[in-house]
Amino acid sequence: MSDDDEFEHDEEQDEHELDEDDEPSEPLVTIEVTGLSLYTHHGVTEAEREIGQRLVIDLRIEVGACDATVTDRVEDTVDYGEVCQTVALVAQQRSYKTLERLCTAIADRLLGDYEAESVWVRAAKPEPPIPLPVQEVSVEVVRDANE
Repeated sequence: MSDDDEFEHDEEQDEHELDEDDEPSEPLVTIEVTGLSLYTHHGVTEAEREIGQRLVIDLRIEVGACDATVTDRVEDTVDYGEVCQTVALVAQQRSYKTLERLCTAIADRLLGDYEAESVWVRAAKPEPPIPLPVQEVSVEVVRDANE
């Protein structure tokens, strides 16, 4: 028996052992939204809160195992259209001075409204009101359902 034959035999044996002992695990699902553009009134200065500006929101929701991987039904997962509406509502219903507070409010709302293990939210100002040229400024917040 050559080394290659022995290696193949070991792989086959390992596969059989896994098949007998382990049940197949369910896929873990992550819902991701990138580039949700909203006109908001957040910022430290009064002008930012009065005039407003565009924010770009990115988010990731760790759903974990969900039935939609088998059923193919939207009702069995987190509907990202609803998520976008929820984020828009939170971001536009009141004004915050910091992106940190805004991201935390969004993350808390998503954890409260949807069955998620964790949420990552990023808010970016593509045209921040600062006197130096930058592409954007952003803040990220991660919240765990167990916190």
